[in-house]
Amino acid sequence: MSLIRTLLIRVSGPDQLGVSAELFEVLSAIGAVVKDIEQIVVRRRLTLDVLIEVDKSDDALKDLLLFGYQRGLHIDVEEVHGEPTEYTEQCVVTLIGRDITPSQLMLATRTISNNEGNIDRIIRLSRYPVMSYELAVNGGKLDEIKQGLLQVASETPELDIAVQPLNLSRKAKRLVVLDVDSTLIQNEVIDLLAEQAGCGAEVSNITELAMRGEIDFEESLRQRVSLLKALDELGVERLWQIETNSWSQNILSDTWKTWVYNSVSKWRVFNFAERLQRELNIKHARANELEIVGGRLTGRVVGPIVTRESKADFLREIAEIEGCRLIRLSLLEMAQMTLIC
Repeated sequence: MSLIRTLLIRVSGPDQLGVSAELFEVLSAIGAVVKDIEQIVVRRRLTLDVLIEVDKSDDALKDLLLFGYQRGLHIDVEEVHGEPTEYTEQCVVTLIGRDITPSQLMLATRTISNNEGNIDRIIRLSRYPVMSYELAVNGGKLDEIKQGLLQVASETPELDIAVQPLNLSRKAKRLVVLDVDSTLIQNEVIDLLAEQAGCGAEVSNITELAMRGEIDFEESLRQRVSLLKALDELGVERLWQIETNSWSQNILSDTWKTWVYNSVSKWRVFNFAERLQRELNIKHARANELEIVGGRLTGRVVGPIVTRESKADFLREIAEIEGCRLIRLSLLEMAQMTLIC
């Protein structure tokens, strides 16, 4: 009676076409049962791990070594004892930043390990214009991991961190809401309009009062818009020299199913919202409108002002249209944030 052996096979070396196919052909020939597979290629260097069960003698594994020799690959074979890893609650941690430094990686990974989480896998999701990594975490104190990583993110403003359960919900349709000012674009639209109208300092002063809570948002908006009175359409057209943030076009070109941008700028009347929506392929847009008569701004806002409450209503409306579940609606209270629900 033959003895079943559990072997961990590691293939490493320069990546080549057909390596995986030939390896599994060899494993099939020796009657191996594949229990687990992990493969990664970094800078054309391959690491392929395969966990197998086999009841053949060592002679049967000579084909593996011959395969490695012919391909110029290094083959390690290790006999594994003990029970398979018992998987508990799993999550995925995503790190996003312009440049993710070793110290930032240390803070994130130490937070996970300090709360008894084990990192099973780390992969790079993007490189430019933003760097991002995905960490698959097994076990640990999930609530403490989340809180710890939230603390890391709050103390490291150049690093964004997201924690999600590792389940099929990650593959579901998502609803993403983006503010425009200083988020989707690098500028504040009201400030750019004010510069064209020659009242930049006055508008900035009113903005400061609103930021300190000395005047409410709607009133501050009406006051700022009133200062733009008589600005002509030519001045407004020059406003289109805005710059989108480096990550925005990259992230909007990815595989999200539904995009919503929720603008706090006041430019729909000039077709700027529609223009940005068209150029960035955004599906839904909502913005305030400035009244224009005879080719000039009147200094008045048309219709209701977009507020936090109306943003929430807009999100619910689009979520219903697109059939998306609302998971983190409370994030709407955070101004100028990218919201993923």
